[in-house]
Amino acid sequence: MRLSLFVVLFALSGISPAFAQTVAATAPAPASSVANLEAVVVTGVQPGPGLWKVSKGDHVMWVLGTLSPLPDHMQWKTDDVEQIIAQSQEVLEPPSLQLKADVGFFGKLFLLPTLIGARKSPDGATLQQLVPPPLYARWLVQKQLYIGKDNSIERWRPIFAATELYDKAIKHAGLTASGGVKNTIRDLAKKHGVKLTKTNYKLAIANPREAVKTFKSSAMDDQACLSGVIDGIEHSLGSITARANAWATGDIEILRTLSLHDQREACIDAVTEAGFAKKLGLNDVRQRVDAIWMSAAEQVLANDKQSFAMLPMEEVLSPDGYLAKLKGKGYTVQAPDEQEP
Repeated sequence: MRLSLFVVLFALSGISPAFAQTVAATAPAPASSVANLEAVVVTGVQPGPGLWKVSKGDHVMWVLGTLSPLPDHMQWKTDDVEQIIAQSQEVLEPPSLQLKADVGFFGKLFLLPTLIGARKSPDGATLQQLVPPPLYARWLVQKQLYIGKDNSIERWRPIFAATELYDKAIKHAGLTASGGVKNTIRDLAKKHGVKLTKTNYKLAIANPREAVKTFKSSAMDDQACLSGVIDGIEHSLGSITARANAWATGDIEILRTLSLHDQREACIDAVTEAGFAKKLGLNDVRQRVDAIWMSAAEQVLANDKQSFAMLPMEEVLSPDGYLAKLKGKGYTVQAPDEQEP
């Protein structure tokens, strides 16, 4: 689960994790269609994707593949989803990581000042000093297009400059990080009195103040992260929009043709390979998150006649994703276009 590693980074820095939610699901288009065209974003009422069906015997779990970003002015038509949730005994939350720091209210107040300046380079260096001249020249072009004259960002670490640029670029393209899909599902479950089951791995931080200090003073090899984000903005915004539209209109074939491999793996590597990440115990966090969701899914399928779950679309479509793993364990997995009407 790539998202969880970004949550750690942004929790320590005091910055909104919206970028974490977007990069975890944003992928480059195939090489034949990477032109950065001004794609038209769908608006109005849209059906969204169909649901994947996971079953064993007469027990069924319906799975919604989530995606980010999505069209900003789309209204998701949830009638069918609401009916299925209303008839379910349980709704399984998506896999996630929860940071746990037992500091209390006053501890948080004392911790807050240490977060100030966490986005800045530890030695006060500017982006121009940190990245190669050709990359900095590309940064200036995209910064002018999407951020403008905010010069304070020039003293941010490359990974944080990348997050700001990405957020501004998708907003300019008419997209939004979440689309409110997860909150909609939670609201529907509460409306019908259906049990919500979390599948989060809790990472305990024994000394959060020290963790923040370590983060602020640690170097990160995040030039490749900035380069990858700029690549995506320069060449793949049209593809990102096309994929968002495909989710909104329920076009599973288009979703299958667009790669779900994240071109910003370098951003994740910059976090996990940094010294502070190893001190926090991030070495096997993906495996732990995976194990918790898989265990919860199998338990739900064993106990409930019908259930509902949310998963990132990557984990739904990938040949080594969660649904593929369930299929390997003997469960029947059917895509929306493989089911009987």
